[in-house]
Amino acid sequence: MDLGLNGARVLVTAGAAGIGRAIVDAFLAEGAQVATCDISEEALATLPAGVLARRVDVSDAEALGAFVDEAVGAMGGLDCLVNNAGIAGPTAKVEDVDLAAWRQTLDVVLTSQFVTTGRAVHALRQSANPSIVNMSSIAGRVGFAMRTPYAAAKWGVIGLTKSLAIELGGDGIRVNAILPGLVAGDRQRRVLEARAQRQGISFAEAEAEAFRYTSIREYVPPEAIASQILYLASPQGRLISGQSLSVCGDTRMLG
Repeated sequence: MDLGLNGARVLVTAGAAGIGRAIVDAFLAEGAQVATCDISEEALATLPAGVLARRVDVSDAEALGAFVDEAVGAMGGLDCLVNNAGIAGPTAKVEDVDLAAWRQTLDVVLTSQFVTTGRAVHALRQSANPSIVNMSSIAGRVGFAMRTPYAAAKWGVIGLTKSLAIELGGDGIRVNAILPGLVAGDRQRRVLEARAQRQGISFAEAEAEAFRYTSIREYVPPEAIASQILYLASPQGRLISGQSLSVCGDTRMLG
């Protein structure tokens, strides 16, 4: 199926590894131009030569805004913004969460999306097929005990997404959120390891607990998330906006 993304100009935050890298690779396979940033220079070095790649800490609003400006200028405009950057945040009871860790989690997960959107929206208004896809989480729908900074930020992403869809709909810009479940990869493994250590249980027990309320008890491949984003960014997805779309195997609760 031709998604009509050949030549599309796409900006992806945190696109050098994990879900972000799968998104970048998927857009490149469709013939899109891609710009991305990441905090890891090592991961950035593995990107194909045709990708505009810069090291940026997305919690630094000034640096992030400057990158958006550079990317839009280099690509001659923007058709799709994918706000993918995020961190796991602390695993702890609410009374034990350090305020600095709370603020860092919200800065990376939520405020970065506000910054990039504000900086990119003028260019998106000039596009014939403009879209924004914000990365939330199933934790942004059902909550997540011991992970309050992360869950709060991901709930915030959904509110931001819905508000932007209403605000920007008159400009033809569609805005949606993706809510992944348990995603295959090192980050999910580290989250479960931290949970196991905190609760004094084995990794296998923590993993079983994580899947307890999921109908399809499989890790979500990053490529499955990328495929959903490509459809939303394509002309075929032009009437989908203001939606929070789960890719989670029907996760009803996070333990």
